Amino acid sequence: MIRTVIFDMDGVVIDTEPIHRNAFFTHFEELGIHIPDDLYATFLGSSTRNMYQRIKRTFELQGDVEDLMKRKRELFNKQFDEDASLDLLPGVRRLIEDLHQHGVQLVLASSASKATINRVFKRFELYSYFSHLVSGEDFTESKPNPAIFNHAADLAQTPKNECIIIEDSTNGIAAAKAAGIYCIGYASEHSVLQDLHLADQVIKHFDELDAEKIMAIAPE
Repeated sequence: MIRTVIFDMDGVVIDTEPIHRNAFFTHFEELGIHIPDDLYATFLGSSTRNMYQRIKRTFELQGDVEDLMKRKRELFNKQFDEDASLDLLPGVRRLIEDLHQHGVQLVLASSASKATINRVFKRFELYSYFSHLVSGEDFTESKPNPAIFNHAADLAQTPKNECIIIEDSTNGIAAAKAAGIYCIGYASEHSVLQDLHLADQVIKHFDELDAEKIMAIAPE
């Protein structure tokens, strides 16, 4: 029986990807570099630090990675705070509440920074539902490296065959499978450039899931 659900955040709990994208591309313009859409798609699921490490090497940028990250987060935070229409993805709050009511432990394992995670959790009052919040900024390598999910399962103190992961990115799903954990892929309108074929199950809306269905999953 499934006892723990590990959620990704961006693109799963909340759709901040358009805000991240706008912040990144505004910053790329400031830096005078061009990032094609297909290259940007390979970054999804990675931490901001890992993204800028790759970008700095590829485009031979001057300046410290920390300074690059700081500028991007300034741009992101401004738009996040000003966007009154921003909300959780359809159906995800109902699923979170249903899982919580059924005693299923919830863990967040996101490549986002701790500051961004806390910004989302404070605004949408999600702290009470999750036992642990894990940020990708604490890991040297980003997804598809499985370290973040291995750590999340360890924190949950739940055997991996009693955990599932909900992810929307190619890198995230690859990390879940590398960790040996059953993965549900969320195929949203914003994941069209993401390859979800490695997921054990793919959904298009959170109404397809509830606590009883998730708890009944029996990973091989």
